[in-house]
Amino acid sequence: MRVSVLGYGEAGRRLAADLLAAGAEVRAFDIRRVDLAAGIAGAPTIASAVEGADLILSLTTAAGAVDVAQAAGPHLGPDVVYADMNASSPERKQEVGAALGAGLYVDVAILAPVQRAGIRTPVMACGPGAERFAELLGPFGASVDLVDGDPGVATARKLLRSIFMKSLATGVLEALTAGRAAGCEDWVHGQIVAELGSGGPALVDRLISGTYRHARRRRHEMEDARDYGRRLGTPHEMTLASIAWLSAIERGERHATG
Repeated sequence: MRVSVLGYGEAGRRLAADLLAAGAEVRAFDIRRVDLAAGIAGAPTIASAVEGADLILSLTTAAGAVDVAQAAGPHLGPDVVYADMNASSPERKQEVGAALGAGLYVDVAILAPVQRAGIRTPVMACGPGAERFAELLGPFGASVDLVDGDPGVATARKLLRSIFMKSLATGVLEALTAGRAAGCEDWVHGQIVAELGSGGPALVDRLISGTYRHARRRRHEMEDARDYGRRLGTPHEMTLASIAWLSAIERGERHATG
């Protein structure tokens, strides 16, 4: 299988490596100057990256996803699967599909950090190319949950999950910060991990490190969740609080505990 990875960042690099190791032919494009791993073919343009591909994984940024789709669309055959795996709003996913105008488009929502499980990271997919996407990646060990609906449905469900996960993360940070000020941070940490069960210690570590490392990206995601909550007409106070925490981390006003 010939795979094109558009966006050779943290997630793109890991997925490209896993697919290459499993026997796929992988080509990558990134707007930045990046060092490609051995065996990954570089492409100077989006057009050259997608030419002849069976599957295209778009892992650029939400802001650039529409422009990338516009650049790729004219070079896609009708059976090429174009998977937008960027974290964005349901509306942005629909805009990507409209801009693409060719191939089999699929909205893919990533449900866990790609660095943890690579190609086996659980994802949710919907849209015209969803079934074919699952067929292509199934032999590589991918975990794809197919959902009915137009592009944007999978991403909307991810936003609902994010309300819980990001609020959990910032709740942990707030409790630990207060515990540190009170002189009992270790005790608070122990209480939290005990409530979360056997995986508690590792989960808390991931919540803390991931929130600080990806504060900007997660803030954008929670802003999309806020907007979605407004459209649904549902309460979203926890989402607003998470946005405030993530914004403060971005500004350097909140520092890692421990």
